[in-house]
Amino acid sequence: MIAFDLRCDQDHTFEAWFQDGQAYETQKEKGLLTCPVCGSNRVQKVPSTFAVCKRYIGKDGGTSEAVLSEVLNNIYTIVKENTEDVGAAFTQEALKIHYGVIESRNIRGVATPDEEKILREEGISFMKIPIPEKISTKGH
Repeated sequence: MIAFDLRCDQDHTFEAWFQDGQAYETQKEKGLLTCPVCGSNRVQKVPSTFAVCKRYIGKDGGTSEAVLSEVLNNIYTIVKENTEDVGAAFTQEALKIHYGVIESRNIRGVATPDEEKILREEGISFMKIPIPEKISTKGH
């Protein structure tokens, strides 16, 4: 089982549990996901912490590689669906957004260690998210 944070078109955020990432996609395509506050079926995943049911914990007490891979893929999918890829221009775009030069939006991209230092010095929060290997080899 995996939990996702969802948000409806009325900006209500709620949590929902699914057998796996595909179960979420199937239910969304069928219009079965509804907001418990307003009943809207226009919902989407939003970035969140994740939870995995303990029955997927391996015999040695660790989480299986397949489950971890699925979780990373799900996180990457959520980030990809909710951000604009600005590539190597990440630092410049983040600075423009921070100082109000351009409209605020969710972005993703790459930055060098020196650029990361600049962002920290300017008080700009960012998060480094690993791209799952099977995705990164496809050029995404």
